[in-house]
Amino acid sequence: MTVAEGLPAAGDGGGDRGPGARLHEREAELRSAGQAIGALTRTGDGPGGGASGEVLLYTGAAGLGKTTVLTEVRREAAGAGCTVLFARGGEQRRHEPFHVVRQLVQPVLAGLSDGERARVLGPWEDIVGPAVGLLRPGGQLDPQGVRDGLDFVLTRLVQLRPPVAVIVDDLHWADPESLGWLAGVAVRARELPALLVLACRDEFPDGVLALERALAAAADRCHRLRPLRPASVAHLVREALGAGAEDAFCRDVWSVTAGNPYETTALLREVLDQQLDPVGENTEQLRELAANARGMTLRHWLDKLGPTTLRFAWAASMLGTDIRPELAAAICAQSPDTAAGSVRELRRHRVLTSAPGGRLEFVHPLVATSLYQSMPPATRTGMHGVAAVEVENAGLGLLAASRHLLELLPEGDGAIVAKLRRAAREHLAIGAPEAAQRCLRRAISEPPADEDRATVLYELGCSALLTDPATTVNQLRLALAEPEGLGPGVRVDATFRLAQALAHSNRLDEAAAVCAEEAARTSPGPGRLRLEVAHFMFAVFQSVDEDGPGRSKRLAEFARMLDTVGLAFTDALTDAGSGSGTDVDVDVDEVQLFEQDGLAHAVAVLRCWDLTLRGADREQALALAESALPHGRLPSSLGWTNTTWGFELPGILGISYLYADRVDRAEELFTEAVRAYEVAGWSGGHLGFAHLLTGMLRFRCGALAEAEDHLRRALRIAGRIGPGIPLHWDAVGALAETLAARGRLAEALELAQKHGFGPPYPSVMVLPDAPTLYGRLLLARGDASGAAEALAAAGAALDARGWRNTVWAPWLGHLARAVAGDQPERARALAGEAVRRARESGTDSAIGSALRLSASVHERPYAAELLEQAVRHLERSPARYEHAVALVDLGEALGTGSGARDALARGLELATRCDADGLADRARALLG
Repeated sequence: MTVAEGLPAAGDGGGDRGPGARLHEREAELRSAGQAIGALTRTGDGPGGGASGEVLLYTGAAGLGKTTVLTEVRREAAGAGCTVLFARGGEQRRHEPFHVVRQLVQPVLAGLSDGERARVLGPWEDIVGPAVGLLRPGGQLDPQGVRDGLDFVLTRLVQLRPPVAVIVDDLHWADPESLGWLAGVAVRARELPALLVLACRDEFPDGVLALERALAAAADRCHRLRPLRPASVAHLVREALGAGAEDAFCRDVWSVTAGNPYETTALLREVLDQQLDPVGENTEQLRELAANARGMTLRHWLDKLGPTTLRFAWAASMLGTDIRPELAAAICAQSPDTAAGSVRELRRHRVLTSAPGGRLEFVHPLVATSLYQSMPPATRTGMHGVAAVEVENAGLGLLAASRHLLELLPEGDGAIVAKLRRAAREHLAIGAPEAAQRCLRRAISEPPADEDRATVLYELGCSALLTDPATTVNQLRLALAEPEGLGPGVRVDATFRLAQALAHSNRLDEAAAVCAEEAARTSPGPGRLRLEVAHFMFAVFQSVDEDGPGRSKRLAEFARMLDTVGLAFTDALTDAGSGSGTDVDVDVDEVQLFEQDGLAHAVAVLRCWDLTLRGADREQALALAESALPHGRLPSSLGWTNTTWGFELPGILGISYLYADRVDRAEELFTEAVRAYEVAGWSGGHLGFAHLLTGMLRFRCGALAEAEDHLRRALRIAGRIGPGIPLHWDAVGALAETLAARGRLAEALELAQKHGFGPPYPSVMVLPDAPTLYGRLLLARGDASGAAEALAAAGAALDARGWRNTVWAPWLGHLARAVAGDQPERARALAGEAVRRARESGTDSAIGSALRLSASVHERPYAAELLEQAVRHLERSPARYEHAVALVDLGEALGTGSGARDALARGLELATRCDADGLADRARALLG
């Protein structure tokens, strides 16, 4: 009888336990799993029946039997008819992005028909496919987009093959990308419904502690496995060594192993190998054997396996999970026959066991860890180098090989640098920027050649742009400071991306300054022009500008200069191509850059936005907006996913249309934004910004419930990215304004206070204007003095900058209302100025809203006249909510009679359609 045959499985993680084997002291844990599986498979009416999803979490120290418990759970779930998705984290594969996700998803997708697979992947195939290994990587993907796509796939699997059980062992070694997704699945497991069963050690690595806590918080049932009691250890001893094992010996086994099932089983194997009698007199030898079994040093493994078999075991430990025998043989340079002999020996010693598909796996992760750590450092490094080559030769690609490259010692090898850079691009293409950054940091430490260092730093900075602006800022600053620096075109792009990262971190003044400083150092041409335009773009988003009017003038002069440059380029290119023989000095590359970068269109958008904020005539602003849309569509250089300018320019173009009452144009642009980001899988800040814009559009059109939905989505996305970013402030402001319009003032104030939406105000320009909105909320609450202070401060700052738009910041009209009780003459003067400014813009919604606010500080019947004018303007505008408010105000001002009741009835109907519940209640009360 072999050693393996002589020992029972005892919660030690063995993968080949029979169904009848008994788990000691794990009955409660298995009973809990059985109850969860029963709840999941319960039938009922409707999709998913009466099924209920749960999260089960098993924790405990290494060797306490978590793997064996999960093996039983897998068997029971499969026996109950569940579609089981199983994966195991691997210590050596924790830096391989989406390793756990691929284990979960690939087998079940392989078992589907082509039609079923298409249904499961749906529109997310191009986003999810590269991450799960179904498609070759393409362009850079947003990590949140990949997670959203995986959510879609899991939801479709639940619908197609219910019930679904997702089981993950050794979660502490899951790759960060998979772990982040699983944390989200845990939160919504019940609503899917799906059963999520996880097992992890207590000693989580620092990098995943927060996610582990989130999973524990989401768990419906959390079981902490405890060591075995002395009686259970005695039972194991007698099963392995015979019923004659003395009580003192059994007690000593429990004592030296602390009741750990894995260590107990390992010790008993040593006892069998040494043919030690199970009697009390052998206690000292027992302790020596326990120390030897626990330590598993190089000497231990050499004595046990011999050098040839040990070398194969080392190669297998490098592969971790899902071990391909032929690949392990290639890594340790063994022939097929020699490798087959090594595998037989490793099975005999219960180091390796069989896995599906002809693969191998370790009987317990601790065995793999022990073998890996027993390697001499030089041997380990050398085998990683061989493994990197062999993994790539096996067709597994740089995604799998790169983790081995990370373990090599730096030698200044340019080929290694090139491979790491390629691997980084592939990681970005599957939505794993953190893995890309690991490769690029390792490339820098190689180090690269002096002439390549700046470029590698640039690539490292760009890899973090979507997820870690601080890293982007640091690395791009280093890249730009390199003496053997970037080429002119890449340097311009690096500066622009640095400015973007600064702007997205609420450091807009630095963003504008870095563009201006680099432009001054750049030779004349399209690159310099791009930086100068970027300077204007980031400066306009600052909440404070000491020279706002001067900057507007300089922008207009710059636009005229750019028109001249563009005409010169075009004329020169025409002359050069006419064959006239004229000696023309023209740089065709510069002409193409000028056109590709869309400089003229970008400046047109900025000029349009500047006029919009200044409250200038809408026709001038609209003419500039139209000039930025050749053939009525966004040019490619201004596309929502184009990285030349980012999403800011198409965003402010759409808002300019919105403030000019051209909601048709705004809706076309914002709908295109959502579609573009969903197709590209950009589910982070970009999609959040698209929802923000759509919410603002819906608010403007009086669809307040739809606006609230979009704005809440934007706020949720902002929350995932981090507090204090521009999207966060914009979403809070627009949502608070929407809630107040719906009559939920207390909720709006609570939201504003929760997110610190008050003085001191954010340094970024907020849509709507933060101080103005805060003053309006205070005024609605009845705090006239506080509102007056906030609104007066807002107005002073905006006037100093020359921004007089009464739609974005209607501070004058609301300040008039705030001071009307104590200073009626001043109130009427302020309201009159607001109307005058609104008329300058020529926008019906602006004029109507200003007239409505003006009426609130005048007595009847003049107030009614103003409100009648307001209604006429607003009914020609898309601002349905403002129209409804004006109608109700008019009905109240008219007092009695059919005219009053007609206005109130119309106002009530429109308020109801707008979901403005508070306004509707007010109209009903006035109607009696």
